[in-house]
Amino acid sequence: MKTFLRVNILSALYAFVLFISIELQVNVYRIYRVTGWEGNMVTGMIAAIHIVGFIVTLFLFYFLIRKWFEGRNAGYWSVILWFPYVVLFVFVFSGLFPMTNGGDRPAPVSGLVIIGQLITYPFYLLAMTWAGSAEDFAVEDIKSGE
Repeated sequence: MKTFLRVNILSALYAFVLFISIELQVNVYRIYRVTGWEGNMVTGMIAAIHIVGFIVTLFLFYFLIRKWFEGRNAGYWSVILWFPYVVLFVFVFSGLFPMTNGGDRPAPVSGLVIIGQLITYPFYLLAMTWAGSAEDFAVEDIKSGE
């Protein structure tokens, strides 16, 4: 039961990270309007959030997989189960904060960027899960041929 909860928590965390990225990209014009910041400031902040978020989640995901699954393959289920959580988060957010201003609609190319993210994200998660669940090995083992 503990492993089941950990897999679902990790899947929800994976989904939440992608959800934040998607919503930042889709709501650029809304952020302009609400904050009153200039366009370069908003896009710079969003780019900085993406870069810092990527680096932080790289270490966070690796640490959680390493600590929670300790070499077991149960973490690989999270590579699949994040998708329903993303759909749930997007539907809840769009229901709570609908676009009421026509000027807030995202640019058409945003959809292509999001499709690209949805295609590449599972490979990123797979690599993180593989790295986190790999057996520890020492340089001496490699040198000795074991």
